[in-house]
Amino acid sequence: MTENRETALLAHVPDGLFIGGQWRAAEGGATLPVFDPATGERLLTIADASVADGAAAMDAAVEAFPSWAQTPARERAELLRRAFDLLQERKEDIALLMTLEMGKPLAEARGEVAYGGEFLRWFSEEAVRASGRYGANPEGTGRMIVTQHPVGPCYLITPWNFPLAMATRKIAPALAAGCTVVVKPAELTPLTTLFFVKLLQDAGLPDGVVNVITTSSSGAVSEPIIRDPRLRKLSFTGSTPVGQKLLEQAAQGVLRTSMELGGNAPFVVFDDADLDKAVDGAMLAKFRNIGQACTAANRFIVHRSVADEFARRVTERVQGMRIGRGTEEGVAIGPLIDDRAVEKARSLVADAVDRGAQVRTGGSPVTGAGTFFEPTVVTDVAAGSDILREEIFGPVLAIVPFDDEDDAVRLANDTEYGLVSYVFTENLARGQRMIERLETGMMGLNVGVVSNAAAPFGGWKMSGLGREGGAEGIHEYLQTKYTLTPNPF
Repeated sequence: MTENRETALLAHVPDGLFIGGQWRAAEGGATLPVFDPATGERLLTIADASVADGAAAMDAAVEAFPSWAQTPARERAELLRRAFDLLQERKEDIALLMTLEMGKPLAEARGEVAYGGEFLRWFSEEAVRASGRYGANPEGTGRMIVTQHPVGPCYLITPWNFPLAMATRKIAPALAAGCTVVVKPAELTPLTTLFFVKLLQDAGLPDGVVNVITTSSSGAVSEPIIRDPRLRKLSFTGSTPVGQKLLEQAAQGVLRTSMELGGNAPFVVFDDADLDKAVDGAMLAKFRNIGQACTAANRFIVHRSVADEFARRVTERVQGMRIGRGTEEGVAIGPLIDDRAVEKARSLVADAVDRGAQVRTGGSPVTGAGTFFEPTVVTDVAAGSDILREEIFGPVLAIVPFDDEDDAVRLANDTEYGLVSYVFTENLARGQRMIERLETGMMGLNVGVVSNAAAPFGGWKMSGLGREGGAEGIHEYLQTKYTLTPNPF
């Protein structure tokens, strides 16, 4: 990947706020830098929105809402489809941009472009399918009409780890439903969202329907928007503590909320599992996106009779993973997002070792430029270890043995989180029991990746509220009205 191509790409990324259909500087000309986590070098300097800029974005979304809500569903669908087509044309540029600002290997970034694009295609198809019903009431005295309506202006807060897919997963259903939005991408990875919204503009996006504010003062800028009585919907992907704070703010306006929060995914391997499948699934579930995914497997709960062999096989695979900048050929492990992420991974491994765990491979930060951490396998992790309670968000695979099915279920459910689980067994009945016994909103049975635009993504317990994707996804942006009319006969 040549430096000239990177420079040329960055020159085409908008560096302003997008408000009311116009790219503009922040109030007072404030700016914030965006860095490459693989090198620590600055990629671009962009606008740093103030509270006043956030209010202007909200004004634009409110002004555009009546017209957009009345736009025929077919026209909204065709806009999303044109955006999907433009995304395919620019997929190499967007993949490279994600790798530059977030660090993931280029092959994985291409996968995210494909995944993120599917939300545009899926919700372009769902836009024309939102419907109601008509029928007689049970008493026969009237006719019931049930209709669906866009909820109104929405505030969408996206995370840094999947810069494209988390934007399309929120923007696409909102637009399909007839809502207008203000989007606030993560401070660490805003460039992909800015580039994508420029594609939406090229696809014919009306002014004010999508507005983007980038800011280094997320809490200060977000709170007035959330407390604005004109806002009707808040969607957030991020940590549970931040989500709890946002829910408190949203309660004042009784906002509709979608919260995709933290995870602590169990990866259960039974003694009858196909170990080849289990190891392949483990590598995907743990090391995709450098382990920086809410769906990443966090606790590997492996039957004692196969735990050593499973550990041996995954260790062998992990030792063959190349570490480096995501643009380099053959790299499997890019940098973590920042120094704090590296320190968290280091401290979780250290705590586990202090409690008796063994490091089979890795376990340390990588010296030199960038924020890299070695892909790691840790075995014999003791109960009570921090690594079993906290979301790792890094390339660390921690193995805990179990003895029987009830033990596996107890260990898997022993967490306040409930986003996703993974189970590997060749026993059909056992697999069915796990579907019913594990307390998670999603489950992968003999597979290591579950995300799909056509499926409802979301968790139980402290992992969140609502669903994104699937037929359920558009209903998060619609509200229901019931009308009773007299019996016409």
